[in-house]
Amino acid sequence: MRIVVADCSVSYQGRLTARLDRAVRVLMVKADGSVLIHSDGGSYKPLNWMSPPCWLTVTHTEPDEQTWIVENKAKEVLTITVHQVHGELAHDLGVDPGLVKDGVEAHLQELLALHVGALGEGWTLVRREYPTAIGPVDLLCKDGTGASVAVEIKRRGEIDGVEQLTRYLELLNRDPLLAPVAGVLAAQEIKPQARTLAEDRGIRCLVLDYQALKGADDPSLRLF
Repeated sequence: MRIVVADCSVSYQGRLTARLDRAVRVLMVKADGSVLIHSDGGSYKPLNWMSPPCWLTVTHTEPDEQTWIVENKAKEVLTITVHQVHGELAHDLGVDPGLVKDGVEAHLQELLALHVGALGEGWTLVRREYPTAIGPVDLLCKDGTGASVAVEIKRRGEIDGVEQLTRYLELLNRDPLLAPVAGVLAAQEIKPQARTLAEDRGIRCLVLDYQALKGADDPSLRLF
């Protein structure tokens, strides 16, 4: 990783034409060849960049100036004129282990399948990833009365999730061995519009407490 703080101007020629007038910015050159130009604002998004595979050529046009030409296979060209370098650092970061996510939908599904009682007293799990012609239902359960319930699990419950569950229910209710099948939309957060649509279609909404599910004990590990 090479990081250069520099007074620079930038032009781009490719799918369109764009430029950045002269200002102090951060130039990043990563080991994969990508080049990114950042300002002191705009959160994480660079002002301009070139993704790999691309090639960087540096020439010294004047004693204190450099011209960086970054070109890719599509013949897009990013030209960075470095007028003055204020600081520079190069360091080998090594191999990154990658981001480990906690609380994604797969984790929620696994925990809710393990602690299906969180859905209601007397509930039992029939199957995770119950197959249908349009994709698997996250959980197929039986409620306390023995009725079938399809559970769709989302990190954030939105209208798309309600529509997805509605399609599953239409298919599942054609199966005389399962019908009638009720629906539950379970999520850590449910948008008001999604809740309104779900309730209008007879779908129950359940807000999940991920930390509570994660901290719940596993009945199979009990001695008594």
